[in-house]
Amino acid sequence: MRLNFFFHNQDKLRIENYKGVAVSVLSSVQKGGKVGTRVYLPQSFIGGPQDMQHRYLDLMSLVHEFGRPDIFFTITCNSNWLEIKERLAPGEESQNRPDLVSRVFKAKLSILHDKILKSKFFGEVASIFYVLEFQKRGLPHAHFLVILKPCSKLLSPEAYDRFVSAKLPDKDEDPYMYSLVVKHMMHGPCGDLNPENVCMKDG
Repeated sequence: MRLNFFFHNQDKLRIENYKGVAVSVLSSVQKGGKVGTRVYLPQSFIGGPQDMQHRYLDLMSLVHEFGRPDIFFTITCNSNWLEIKERLAPGEESQNRPDLVSRVFKAKLSILHDKILKSKFFGEVASIFYVLEFQKRGLPHAHFLVILKPCSKLLSPEAYDRFVSAKLPDKDEDPYMYSLVVKHMMHGPCGDLNPENVCMKDG
C-alpha cells in the first residue's frame, strides 16, 4: 500500500531534487541492463535506502561524539521460551504465531534495554543503539552496540571477564546455567562422531 503511494506520488515527493543524483545513478544503467521505471523512496519509508543512509549517519555522529563502541552483543529469540510456548494453542507451532513471537521478543528487548540503561549493568552508558533483524525462519534477533562513559570503560582483561566468559558454568554450583550453555551455546559433536549433524550437510 505504501509502495503504491510512493509510486503514484513521485512529483509530490519533490523528486526533482534528486535529479542530480539520478543522472549519476542512471548513467550506470543506460546500456539497458535495467529496464523500467526507477521509483525513489523517501526517508519516511522504513528500511528504504534513504532511511538506512540517514540511520547510518546518525550512528556515525554518535561514534564521532562519544567514541568507538565498547561492547557488541546479540540477543536471539528462542521459540522455546515459556512466554511463547504457554500461549500457543494445542497443536500450534511458534512459526504460526509471528505476532506472539514478536511481542515476547519486544518485551524481553525492553527489559534488556532497561537493564543496561537504568540498572547500569555494564556501568554508565554514553550511548546505545541496536539493529533488529529477522532470520529466514522468522525469529527476530538484535545486534547491540554500547558506548560507555569514560568512568566505566573496560580497560583490562579482568574488566571484560566480568561480563564475558568462555568457560562452562560449574555443573554442581549452577546446574541450570550449565544446561543452558550446553544446549544453546555449544556446537557438536560433528565430523566422524556425528556425520548426520546439520553442519555436515555439505561435508
